[in-house]
Amino acid sequence: MPPHVRDRLTGAATGLIAELGWAGVSTRVLADRAGVTPGLVHYHFSSLQALLTEAAVGALTQLVGGVEALLDQVQSPEEAVDTVLGALSEHDGNDPMSLLVTETYLATTRDAGLREAVGAVLGGFRERLTAWFAERGVAAPEATAAVLAATVDGLLLHRALLPEPEATAAVLHRLVAVRS
Repeated sequence: MPPHVRDRLTGAATGLIAELGWAGVSTRVLADRAGVTPGLVHYHFSSLQALLTEAAVGALTQLVGGVEALLDQVQSPEEAVDTVLGALSEHDGNDPMSLLVTETYLATTRDAGLREAVGAVLGGFRERLTAWFAERGVAAPEATAAVLAATVDGLLLHRALLPEPEATAAVLHRLVAVRS
């Protein structure tokens, strides 16, 4: 059975956001990529912006969910850092997911609804990290989770421009070290 039209539209949108940038995606280009008529875009979504938001937030939610699932498989804070960095290593800063994240973050500066939706995904991830760190005795778990999440975003952004320092894991291990 072919994918549902909404799924085809959101799938096309995530690819186009990465390829063309948020502002480069038009209803016509999106419909062409999804293999539907432009009228179906507005039949299934209230606006192009609503479609792009749903697509991007869905992709971010899936990405974060994958990292959270990996955290369930490790015990120590250091293993958590290594796991998060390992998940990040799948992205070079110029791959479609990296570009989608970068474009979406940029678009949040101009769209309050998108900013709220992306903030909810990021907030949920930080809450999960906070609880995970607190259970393992990491000092200042909320601040540590915020710094680690921001570091991941920063590393992803920088990868497109510069190679990552080899000592990144060691620095982050010190951040999460449990002090007796």
